[in-house]
Amino acid sequence: MPALDPPRSTHERVRDTLARLAADVDLWVATASAEGEPYLVPLSYLWHDGRIVMATAGRTATVRNLRRGGPVRLALDGLRDVVLIDGDVAFVAAADIDPALADAYAAHAGWDPRTDPATTWLVVTPTRIRAWREVNELPGREIMRGGVWLAPVAEDETGQRSEGGRGTDGGTDESDERGGAGG
Repeated sequence: MPALDPPRSTHERVRDTLARLAADVDLWVATASAEGEPYLVPLSYLWHDGRIVMATAGRTATVRNLRRGGPVRLALDGLRDVVLIDGDVAFVAAADIDPALADAYAAHAGWDPRTDPATTWLVVTPTRIRAWREVNELPGREIMRGGVWLAPVAEDETGQRSEGGRGTDGGTDESDERGGAGG
């Protein structure tokens, strides 16, 4: 069995996560029905001003689940570079989306959802982010709590504030494991 790389600091995890958020195109969206039935779909996204912007048909289970106030959990792809994001979602009708934001989404995602007037835009503001690669990075995997980065980052990278130096190596991180394509 190969030796594990040393665990990354919180600052390194934040930097790596921001790079992935800017470069990746697709993520997994997890929601639950009113009855608690889980639902998981891949969607294309754009990282813009510290938020995750997605688009999907307005009548999908994803939109139904989120409209009733259910939680949203997002996951970037990959088993050896895990990024889990919990957040608050806002809904934007197709007619109300900022044209510059829609242009940026279309350029990044490789398709333009404005061709379907039934599109619902989902804008997720992260409230908690966890990132780890191997078992030795499980301690300290929380890199954002309450919408605040736990390591210093440049404002222009995230569009969000940070609390520099907190949570770099241990901290508490209770592991709650509860609960383009289509949505």
